Amino acid sequence: MNASSPHHEDDEHEEDVFIDESDIIQEINVDEEELVDADEDDDEEQEGEGLIDEADDSLHTFTGHTGELYTVTCSPTDATLVVTGGGDDRGFMWKIGQGDFAFELQGHTDSVSSLAFSTDGQLLASGSLDGNIRVWDITSGGLKGTLEGPGGGIEWVRWHPRGHVVLAGSEDSSVWMWNADTNAFMNTFLGHSGSVTCGGFTPDGKLICTGSDDATLRIWDPKSAKSNHVVRGHPYHTEGLTCLTISSDSTLALTGSKDASAHIVNIITGRVVTSLSAHTDSIECASFSASAPWAATGGMDNKLIIWDLQQSLPRSTCEHEDGVACLLWLGQHRYVATGCVDGKVRIWDSRSGECVRTFSGHADAIQSLAASSNEEYLVSVSIDGTSRVFEIAEFN
Repeated sequence: MNASSPHHEDDEHEEDVFIDESDIIQEINVDEEELVDADEDDDEEQEGEGLIDEADDSLHTFTGHTGELYTVTCSPTDATLVVTGGGDDRGFMWKIGQGDFAFELQGHTDSVSSLAFSTDGQLLASGSLDGNIRVWDITSGGLKGTLEGPGGGIEWVRWHPRGHVVLAGSEDSSVWMWNADTNAFMNTFLGHSGSVTCGGFTPDGKLICTGSDDATLRIWDPKSAKSNHVVRGHPYHTEGLTCLTISSDSTLALTGSKDASAHIVNIITGRVVTSLSAHTDSIECASFSASAPWAATGGMDNKLIIWDLQQSLPRSTCEHEDGVACLLWLGQHRYVATGCVDGKVRIWDSRSGECVRTFSGHADAIQSLAASSNEEYLVSVSIDGTSRVFEIAEFN
């Protein structure tokens, strides 16, 4: 290296002297143990890279809540309208892609546990652990009425498929039905001996099915409030029911339980027609396919299982990193979306059993999933306090 440097005359005969004592400004003592080798520095940089937040695949994130989120629903008539509820005792109506629009559903005094739009999209019911259901007018955004009666928290809320009739299950083992247009109580359904964890009207609106922590399924006449059938004992569940879904032709109910079993019951006869055994831990979600004789179940054993109902055997078993909390058939029912305890939303091809997409963004367990009415967006809510929107048009 050739470098010119200032030097004094008496140093003329000395070579390669670039600095002498008169050039020193300050001396600093260095502890050699504190020096970092170049390769150690590289290691630290690589370790630091792991601290960077994971990719967020969502196209919209709603952050208006201040606590854990438990429930989400999408309007059946407005593809952008979403409602979420959670542990901050509030619900919010908001719109996909419109960050400046949010309407707070006020008045509950405990967690908002369930949300449901009426079939015509005109009304919204919000159920809470405070034991009340509040009905909202979507057009005005105003409170239409409060439905009271249950002595325990609301586990779920459903609407009649062809009218403004609300059905709800309570922790106090009762089921209630109201006319939402007049806020009038219509019927109460008594018989369960444990929290009514799942339920709803049959799609034809003629019957009601409810499942309970008491390990029974009850099939009710909505008009008389009498129980047509009580399904219990061998070969049915031995522990509490966690989920229930009804076939589109209103003839079959599929139920899942803490006992890791799923059973299909003929709603007309009240008999168990099929038992589905493959899970090894609590089944958290279940749904019939509308396009094939298949069903899907998800459980805390980290599995989504696609069932061939004609054979009563698994078509495919889809392994997850953690428990499966919720599931949803998409579009033409080839693909299934799952919400997982690991915070991921996954899309599965029900024919091949392959995971075709994993959506990241949430930092904690997914609690619920809903699809927009145009089936272009999937909305998830999480314990992390956020709701996220993912694009799913390619999976229709």
